[in-house]
Amino acid sequence: MEKPAGTVFLADCPARLAIEVIADKWSVVTLFALTDGPKRHKDLVALIGGVSRKVLTQTLRRLQGNGLVERRAYAEAPPRVEYELTELGRTLDEPIRMLTMWAREHGEAILDHQDAQAVRPTAG
Repeated sequence: MEKPAGTVFLADCPARLAIEVIADKWSVVTLFALTDGPKRHKDLVALIGGVSRKVLTQTLRRLQGNGLVERRAYAEAPPRVEYELTELGRTLDEPIRMLTMWAREHGEAILDHQDAQAVRPTAG
């Protein structure tokens, strides 16, 4: 039985858990960075920019724990590890691209609004 639209994000709904998994800014950016194929940790750090190695590691572990990213370790010297989207992770490609398009189109409007709010005196 399908839940009414207004209850989709209530506490016991899987949709809420799914949103919580990808709502972190580093999760979405990391997933987007992996859309065009496997990457090494150092390459993700360079590609993403602004994320620390520690935070990226935590993000990758969280995404891996939720079945969105796979970690592959290769028995080489020196050891090589790559991360890639799982089949489930690849299902987020289109929604993330759509969100990215929205951000490109409306990001400036959000910044303008934030600037306007910063110069507006607060009532009180």
